[in-house]
Amino acid sequence: MSYYVYMLKSVERIPVTYVGYTNSLDKRIKLHNSGKGAKFTKGRKWKLIYKEKISTKSKAISREYYIKHNRTIRNIIKNKSK
Repeated sequence: MSYYVYMLKSVERIPVTYVGYTNSLDKRIKLHNSGKGAKFTKGRKWKLIYKEKISTKSKAISREYYIKHNRTIRNIIKNKSK
């Protein structure tokens, strides 16, 4: 089974980003946009700006942690999506 590490950007005047991992990307984004995803994502509309396919869950968790805690990488990804 494959997993995805992804980054979402909110569709707001001042956008924020969210990083996560899942094995069903389309389903997960629909959950975020319907208000049933992670607590942080409720009340916002999101668009996918980055995805990366990973072979195992443990590697996906590690990659998510790396991107989530590396502000430089997050800003590079966010700025490429403009």
